[in-house]
Amino acid sequence: MSTPASAGARPARLEDLRPALQRIGQAHVLAFADRLRDAERAGLAGDLATINLDALPGLIERFCEPAPADGLGELRPPTVCCLRGTPGDHAIDAEEARKAGLELVRGGRVAALTVAGGQGTRLGFDGPKGTLPIGPVSRRTLFEVFADQIAAASRWAGTPIPWLIMTSPQNHEQTIAFFGERDWLGLDRTQIRFFRQGVMPCFDPATGRLLLAEPHRLATNPDGHGGVVRALVESGELDRLERGGVEHISYFQVDNPLVTPIDPAFLGAHAAAGGARSSGQISSKMVPKAAPEEKVGLFARVAGRTRVVEYSDLPEEVARERTPDGRLRFEAGSVAIHAASVRFLREIHDAGERALPFHRAFKKVPYVDVETGNRVEPESPNAVKLERFVFDAVPVADESLVLRCEREREFAPVKNAQGVDSVATGAALQIECAARWLEERGHAVPRGDDGAPACTLELSGGAAWAHAAGETHEPEGTPAAGSRVLI
Repeated sequence: MSTPASAGARPARLEDLRPALQRIGQAHVLAFADRLRDAERAGLAGDLATINLDALPGLIERFCEPAPADGLGELRPPTVCCLRGTPGDHAIDAEEARKAGLELVRGGRVAALTVAGGQGTRLGFDGPKGTLPIGPVSRRTLFEVFADQIAAASRWAGTPIPWLIMTSPQNHEQTIAFFGERDWLGLDRTQIRFFRQGVMPCFDPATGRLLLAEPHRLATNPDGHGGVVRALVESGELDRLERGGVEHISYFQVDNPLVTPIDPAFLGAHAAAGGARSSGQISSKMVPKAAPEEKVGLFARVAGRTRVVEYSDLPEEVARERTPDGRLRFEAGSVAIHAASVRFLREIHDAGERALPFHRAFKKVPYVDVETGNRVEPESPNAVKLERFVFDAVPVADESLVLRCEREREFAPVKNAQGVDSVATGAALQIECAARWLEERGHAVPRGDDGAPACTLELSGGAAWAHAAGETHEPEGTPAAGSRVLI
């Protein structure tokens, strides 16, 4: 619903918007208009101009009603593919898939896309989450970890690989400033493209009235990671990719330092190489769930289609089902890593809600009472928030590939300040990943009594890319206990 203003378009004015607001019963948002300064009036008008006012009554009617029970129907485990033989999985020829993926990379037909709208607040960090220092040895930030790999892949390909970064209205300027201050992290400035995520207005579930965060600002929320499709189109970036010959996008979220931004084997399998069962429209990576209660989405087959079921929607008894060999029957956890064709994303956008429906959540949203002008801090959920999920595109595909990957090598989510999925666990997983990389190449790694590496290790972008590309990258020497080594 968020639409950036066209270049050269005349800014919206409250006077122009008033008739439309009156027509849909939302004129209360202008309650303070007469006392606002010019800049504040422009701010409120700008917020309102991003909303499709004609579509708003239909959304409010649908999402103010009690939610019907979402019957999932019969769930079946999905077909999972693997590059290394795993019993029960569909095996893919890894070398053939990697070769096909490398051809895509060398041909300039691949771009990376990072969803990076989050702030580091929950991590106890002041700034965009992508600027969080995360390298165990180098103290590289999340953005720098990705940039180093993209740079290595670009050097190998002999052409700059486009890197698209979706920011939020809250961190857009900060993110661009960070890249500028650090000389674009060693990349060509022209290969990095920033675009803003859209927002949706928050509204009262009882009345359907839009809420004001301040007398001159609407209460809004980001439109979800599924908003990336609309934002790509409305920012002009999807057109730009098509003109540049890019055919596939490697999608990942900013909070995973173990992600491989450009994974040739995955991209090749996505494009149906190596015997992969793929339509080449959208593909996903999965890891086996660590436990039934782990808070990750789950791949399953529903009505003949692969889809992602949110962990909160999965009945507990289903989540705990096990196979005769003791594995979880529904183990295919989503790690928010996808590959999608540019053409498919265009089709998803054009299909609108039929492809990417809105989901609602009830949240506590502070607001300004338009009758009294007082700010209200609610003690219980008082507002409807709407968002889209990118994984809702999975069942739209003719055949969606789900590829097994190793948690220890590709999944280290950094979401919390302490405990599970924290900065500390993210660092530990990076160290373990680097240790395994060394051991597989015949290098001894000192380990403590608990089995953890007794040294601090970190893979460089060059080493990570060499591993992904199947090339040789031999480190110098063997790490000693207590040492700190960037490989």
